[in-house]
Amino acid sequence: MTKRALISVSDKSGIVELARELQGLGFEILSTGGTKKVLEEAGLPVKGVSEVTGFPEILGGRVKTLHPKIHGGILARLDQAGHHKELEEHGIIPIQIVCVNLYPFQETIARQEASLEEAIENIDIGGPTLLRAAAKNHEHVTVLIDPADYPEVLAQLRERGEVSRETRRQLAAKAFRHTAAYDALIAEYLTGLTGEEFPERLTVTYELQQPLRYGENPHQKAAFYRKPLGTPSSLPYAQQLHGKELSYNNISDAEAALQIVKEFSEPAAVAVKHTNPCGVGRGSTLAEAFARAYASDPVSIFGGIVALNREVDLETAKQLEEIFLEVVIARSFAPEALEVLTKKKNLRLLAIPLEAPLAGERKLTSIGGGLLVQEYDYFTLEQAQISVPTKRQPTAEEWEALRFGWKVVKHVKSNAIVVCTKEMTLGVGAGQMNRVGAAKIALEQAGEKARGAVLASDAFFPMPDTVEVAAAAGITAIIQPGGSIRDADSIQAADRHQIAMVFTGIRHFKH
Repeated sequence: MTKRALISVSDKSGIVELARELQGLGFEILSTGGTKKVLEEAGLPVKGVSEVTGFPEILGGRVKTLHPKIHGGILARLDQAGHHKELEEHGIIPIQIVCVNLYPFQETIARQEASLEEAIENIDIGGPTLLRAAAKNHEHVTVLIDPADYPEVLAQLRERGEVSRETRRQLAAKAFRHTAAYDALIAEYLTGLTGEEFPERLTVTYELQQPLRYGENPHQKAAFYRKPLGTPSSLPYAQQLHGKELSYNNISDAEAALQIVKEFSEPAAVAVKHTNPCGVGRGSTLAEAFARAYASDPVSIFGGIVALNREVDLETAKQLEEIFLEVVIARSFAPEALEVLTKKKNLRLLAIPLEAPLAGERKLTSIGGGLLVQEYDYFTLEQAQISVPTKRQPTAEEWEALRFGWKVVKHVKSNAIVVCTKEMTLGVGAGQMNRVGAAKIALEQAGEKARGAVLASDAFFPMPDTVEVAAAAGITAIIQPGGSIRDADSIQAADRHQIAMVFTGIRHFKH
């Protein structure tokens, strides 16, 4: 029986070598278009699909392989006499290998200048149909989409004359993942054009970035995936310059640090522990900013994650070197800074272009049996409806401190309280079941430094007790959303203690 392999690929990597070996193993090669040309130029005999079908390519190449003499050859069950009879009647020869990858739709839409027409023309129809047919009939057909799989298939053909059933099934699953991801990108692109925010079905695709040794705990399996065409200034697209592999918790904490440091345009440093900031500082230089972030909580930063929004210079690197850190994220690292930091064998150094614009991504949170989808919280104080309900207005310095605190508190787990100056955090109360508890933690951390400092809350005060606690610690100004039915009680308490209070009208719950 004639053995046939259909090869039609956009990625030509290793294709000549594959075809040459298959021919040596007795396969007749069928091909189309550019692939056929590449193989012929390499001196390999190739039969055009049109020769098999007796029908030319039409509609500018939109229709090439959609023909019974191709799909009959792929879908035939060779263990059924009836199928053999039909193949014979119609002059169809079975196809044992289908090697196809798809029009570069993803690469096309990645180019900002790409038109809708160009995107549409790069939606492959024949390719996915060939792959789905071959994958469906993997009991009799080997389907290839990835050059990385060519060597193993060839090795099995050489050694045993056929590809194992297990390998065919693995390749079939891979082919269906490939077509599913391809369709997901197309669906996402077209849905974006229609403006639908929450379609009736949500299909997302991610690419494996790396397997992880374990998840949050050693007994949990885990892996790290990235979104195709994701934001360049996001963690999956970071360049790791040094250190061992990132862990699940490293990635989770690094994401939290990255989101906070992006809030600042001036030199800023953020230290994170267990996804909450333990120190945030800003200054005229990066070294100054980091010194303040460190001074915010020199205990909790141990073993933490640090994010910096400037290139790390020698002065900053020397400070970082003195502390045990898991990860340092920055826009870039000066050569002399790298020389210092790479002496620490296990310290992970990540470079991320923080100036890249934010993409319109949604935050996906999985739950048992479902998925929560929402926008990221990019709301800024500049967008808020600011009001001052107290008798005393904040001073210019207090205003600076309040704005700083508001940028930080939106990234702290609720219930959240941040105590700070205009330059640094002094205390952070995170994830408490009541707001007074969060305030007490933050104020205890701040200690005597709380006197003359300001306080930021992620949500309104349901009672005046938080104001009373703040006043006792020496807080002079508070920023909070307002909106409680008992706002008047909090305002009266603030007036009693001559505290300036700012309402923003917007809360920042973070669960």
